[in-house]
Amino acid sequence: MTDPKDAADHIGPDPSLLIVEDDAPFLKRLARAMEARGFAVETAETVAEGISKAKARPPKYAVVDLRLGDGSGLDVIEVIRTKRDDSNMIVLTGYGNIATAVTAVKLGAVDYLAKPADADEVYNALTRRQGDKVEPPENPMSADRVRWEHIQRVYEMCDRNVSETARRLNMHRRTLQRILAKRAPK
Repeated sequence: MTDPKDAADHIGPDPSLLIVEDDAPFLKRLARAMEARGFAVETAETVAEGISKAKARPPKYAVVDLRLGDGSGLDVIEVIRTKRDDSNMIVLTGYGNIATAVTAVKLGAVDYLAKPADADEVYNALTRRQGDKVEPPENPMSADRVRWEHIQRVYEMCDRNVSETARRLNMHRRTLQRILAKRAPK
């Protein structure tokens, strides 16, 4: 765990943190852990609640789940970025793929973590200085995973249009639908 004295140096003068997550037990654990590291935490369980809190008090830091019950966490990221351009935001999700990571970064997120992420990973991502290098993964992606990521990227580029994606990938539409319905390979 991070030393509170060191945490204050890394966090800076504004410790405001908004966590938007629909998994209530995970949200409570993460909120407690971030408070212990020196953040002033506010929580939200829906996109609507996250947007409302972001508009009322735009946070310096944000941890936003990508898929929430009432929509996409990217909507919250977008609102925070329009209200406060110095905010450090990360997207946290169980549905990790490169295409949504790219979209999140374009909207202003500084990092993208796949669940299950622990509090230290979240803290390190939030407080990482610009230009700091991230350690390379111990287990790089398999060839199947790289193929799946490419398909997801093209799918996102085609605005989630299955027919257009299949045409661009020179693949049968039904084959693509089966691939998209499966979980990402390891």
